[in-house]
Amino acid sequence: MNCDHVMFTGHAVQRMFERRIQKEQIRDLLQSGEVIAGYPNDVPLPSSLLLGFLGDRPIHIVVAFDDPTKTCHIVTVYEPDPGQWSDDFRTRRS
Repeated sequence: MNCDHVMFTGHAVQRMFERRIQKEQIRDLLQSGEVIAGYPNDVPLPSSLLLGFLGDRPIHIVVAFDDPTKTCHIVTVYEPDPGQWSDDFRTRRS
C-alpha cells in the first residue's frame, strides 16, 4: 500500500505487543504485503486485509486507508490460524 503516514490503533499496538511484532515490521509489510480481501463499505474508512510474512511467519494486517491524506490506519495484526485459513493463508476455510 502506498501510505505517506501510518497510524496504529490502541488495539493494534496491544496485539502487536502480545505477538512481538514491531511497528517497523508492519511498515515493511505494508510495502511488501498482498491485499487478500477488500472491505470498501467499512466505516469510517474502507479497509483491506493484507497478508505478509515475517520470515516464514504469516501475518494478517487489517488496515483502513484514508485516500485524501494517504494515511494507513492499522486496525489489528494477527497470525492467521492454520485451521481457519487455507494452506497459503489467503482464503478462509468454510
